[in-house]
Amino acid sequence: MKLTVVAATGGIGRQLLEQALAAGHDVTAVVRNPAKLPPGVRSVTADLAAPDPAALATAVTGADAVLSGLGARTTADTGVATRGTRALVEAMGATGTRRLIVVSAAPIGTVASPARPNPPKHDPGDGFVMRHLLSPMVRRILRRHYADLAEMEDVLRASTVDWTIVRPPRLTDKPLTGRYRTAVDRNLRGGSTIPRADVAHYMLRAAGEPASITQTIGIAT
Repeated sequence: MKLTVVAATGGIGRQLLEQALAAGHDVTAVVRNPAKLPPGVRSVTADLAAPDPAALATAVTGADAVLSGLGARTTADTGVATRGTRALVEAMGATGTRRLIVVSAAPIGTVASPARPNPPKHDPGDGFVMRHLLSPMVRRILRRHYADLAEMEDVLRASTVDWTIVRPPRLTDKPLTGRYRTAVDRNLRGGSTIPRADVAHYMLRAAGEPASITQTIGIAT
């Protein structure tokens, strides 16, 4: 497949790029700094915090799927997921590219957003400890990051692209296992962590799975 990997030097982006190239896909990487990429990787330079529509149109033209690991790394980056994803959706609309797979986070189903001001209080997949202790604490600590991701999800639901939202729990840097669970529109009971490599593995798999289009997918080990 011809793939565009957005934020290809980030934690999940690096895994997407590495696995896509290893599988023989034709890959274009969208990055702020191409010098951080492995030699020989085709790239488009773009800062998704202040997107350039022309650059993004170049990056997504002809792609079978766009895979985005975009998200704020620091509090100062908050808003990049919404702004960058909105720009990607616009670029895809302008170029006729349809498939977009993005990373969000497990708690987002219970986070309020402009389009969902009254979300469910609990995720149906969360157990007692996650529901009453861990999720509320994490939402308080990361409230600005999660608000950004929740609004990003709004952008996708309002769009006409063939999107899939992947919601992992806490990410780790452990090696790829290929052994993980997924569920539609809910988190996974007992699933508190997952390697970034496994999230990337699923995103690449989802690129060829029409059943995941316009679905929110919980994922965990």
